[in-house]
Amino acid sequence: MQSPYPSAALDEARRAIAEKLREIRRDAGLSGREVAARAGWQPSKVSRLQSATTPPSDDDIRAWCLACDAEGQIPDLLAANRTADSMYLEWRRVQRSGLRRLQESRVPLYERTKTFRVYSSTVVPGFVQTYEYAAALLGNIARVHGAPDDVEDAAAARVERSHIVREGRHRFAFLLEESVLRHVVGEPAVMAGQLGYLLSVMALPAVSVGIIPAGRERAMWTLETFTMFDEDRVSVELLTAAVTVTAPGEIAMYVRAFEEMVSLAVFGSDARGLVSAAIDSLD
Repeated sequence: MQSPYPSAALDEARRAIAEKLREIRRDAGLSGREVAARAGWQPSKVSRLQSATTPPSDDDIRAWCLACDAEGQIPDLLAANRTADSMYLEWRRVQRSGLRRLQESRVPLYERTKTFRVYSSTVVPGFVQTYEYAAALLGNIARVHGAPDDVEDAAAARVERSHIVREGRHRFAFLLEESVLRHVVGEPAVMAGQLGYLLSVMALPAVSVGIIPAGRERAMWTLETFTMFDEDRVSVELLTAAVTVTAPGEIAMYVRAFEEMVSLAVFGSDARGLVSAAIDSLD
């Protein structure tokens, strides 16, 4: 099932632009083929643009409005299109100056957030990563994205910013799919050290760790990894981008999704048992 959560705000913004393009065409009394002919496009491009299958470029918007004698609509549509673009932040652009700077850029947000809610279906959350695990993971990320090779500094920065977990001034609720415990990052010894550290973190009074057992019957499907910062914003991690959600309605969806995941998870000794079993499987 395709999740509506990762980029719902972005999708909504794209659909609104597509609907506006369709409305402009209809007001002009033109068919899709007529717009295509006037703009010098294939008819299929018109279909893709007004169905939100393909996001329009600024030039596409200008050509569409000129074809429909609606030049006055161009400024507002361009502004809406650029707002939609800003919702989708490409990892490669963020990482161009190095992974360490990316880690350090998040410190102010982390410091002012009182309650973190983190759901992960992929890897152990950065807040509770060991240096060795972080270095292995960031090395993979740098390789895939072609980011500058500052992995050691980036891993150190990630671990340094994680001191907030032990300060007691913030509260953390982590929910992990059991598969996260079984996905070996780095060598088995690195993974064993990471899982051992996770067990120690589970004893902290300001930290809650729930594990969603594999094979459990569930109504909520596996989602993309996301972090909620109080109830002000949600950051969703995709392969190619980080999507930031700030609309109250969208954030409420993530709150409900997190609560659904809580109902599937085990805590306390049951959760520790799953972590310990994952460590034993590394032998």
